[in-house]
Amino acid sequence: QVQLVESGGGLVQPGGSLRLSCAASGMIFSISTMGWYRQSPGKQRDLVATITSRERTNYADSVKGRFTISRDNAKKTLYLQMNSLEPEDTAVYYCNAGPPYNSWGQGTQVTVSS
Repeated sequence: QVQLVESGGGLVQPGGSLRLSCAASGMIFSISTMGWYRQSPGKQRDLVATITSRERTNYADSVKGRFTISRDNAKKTLYLQMNSLEPEDTAVYYCNAGPPYNSWGQGTQVTVSS
């Protein structure tokens, strides 16, 4: 059974930084494309960034140059380094494992506010 557990969310001031982590278990982590998504109240869940098994990355335009996705296959952990945070980044952030697992974590809240 696949489990994805996010951590690292919290309250941060505009311009600040946070690093999210997603610990995976019950899957062959190294073969799966992994991603971060986010959802604000009343809005759909949107892509933030993805990283393939060969570490090819893709970012939403709104976070390019500010966020960095990475993975540590030995630790089965996915990361999202978020810099220069803006109030518009406030959302619940979800970790996703792509095919063949197609699984989601429970989410971690990120609030950017002064």
